[in-house]
Amino acid sequence: DTQYRPYYLHSAGHANSAAGDGTLSTEVPADEGKDVYLYDPRHPVPTVGGAILMSVAMGMDQGPRDQRSVEAREDVLCYTTPPLEQPVEVTGPIELVLYVSSSARDSDFTGKLVDVYPDGRAEILTDGILRARYRESFSKPKLLERGQIYELHLDLWATSNVFKAGHRIRLEVSSSNFPRFDRNTNTGGTIETETEKDFVQAINRVYHDSTHPSHLILPIIERD
Repeated sequence: DTQYRPYYLHSAGHANSAAGDGTLSTEVPADEGKDVYLYDPRHPVPTVGGAILMSVAMGMDQGPRDQRSVEAREDVLCYTTPPLEQPVEVTGPIELVLYVSSSARDSDFTGKLVDVYPDGRAEILTDGILRARYRESFSKPKLLERGQIYELHLDLWATSNVFKAGHRIRLEVSSSNFPRFDRNTNTGGTIETETEKDFVQAINRVYHDSTHPSHLILPIIERD
């Protein structure tokens, strides 16, 4: 009974942070712009909760933690549905299809599915990441051509959650989730041997128009 339903990204070009104009809906995008953010590996988006094994002693809380501190950042794009009129059950694997470009030879792209409560609390459900050089193969990496648009498929793993009436479904898009995932230095080089002096900032763009319909694929279960 699973229906894999696409939820498309929309904005007027200012989806940066939860205070931006990013929206998420089943309506296919028309002629829209793109969203732009600066990813600086010296100042990565911090890990807040999620499916991690890091201990509190390491400064990490596990599980469905509130993401509002993360969503206040300009390097986190937020796309959110209106308050739901009916409960929506999402059970199964989550996939994110992004059309992106970068000023760097390599960069990471992250996606995070969030349940937004009526009081504003935004709890992480599941997330994932893709290093762009491995967009086609993990054994044969290909660096990016600066400014070229690529289609990326991010595995956000699986979850089972009922978004209750009055709640909102939110997608976060960024380029880091540290220290859960190692920072991409954006150089296209061998990351494990590079130091902070090698880091390069990346201007990353997410496209959502009729030619580049970035979307989140949710496994919807409709029950009587």
